[in-house]
Amino acid sequence: MKKATKILHTLAAVGFTGAIAAHILLLSIAPEPTSLVAYATIREAVALLSRWLLLPSLTLVLISGLWSMAVHAPFRDSAWVLAKLLLGLSVFEGSLVSIQGPAERAARAAQAALAGELDPATLPGPREDEWGALWVVLTIAIANIVLGVWRPQWRRRR
Repeated sequence: MKKATKILHTLAAVGFTGAIAAHILLLSIAPEPTSLVAYATIREAVALLSRWLLLPSLTLVLISGLWSMAVHAPFRDSAWVLAKLLLGLSVFEGSLVSIQGPAERAARAAQAALAGELDPATLPGPREDEWGALWVVLTIAIANIVLGVWRPQWRRRR
């Protein structure tokens, strides 16, 4: 059970970081909103990536990590595991608020512009806060992976 949980946790972390990296790549090739069909296509691809890879992977990372803490007693006494938990919760919140939400809103706005319900001039291109959120969440996720592989010998004080 322990090995299966570890494999699930690792695969989910790979899926999550891959989804963030793919999101960054898609935004880097995204055209300006003046090219409406191409813009809407990229925005929909980003939203699908977020919905079907990022969120499920993130959910599996959190559940398998919490499960590991619950069933493996040494993890409860390790400070690095507590650090991973805190970083994981910040990744979860950052992903929902700063990545998933904006990706869905941008895709809906692009579709509305395609349908003629919204002025295409009001569509934003990739914003600095969107880029910033992606890089911050990716950095924290990588730090979490490093902690899990490195497993420093930190112990919580009693």
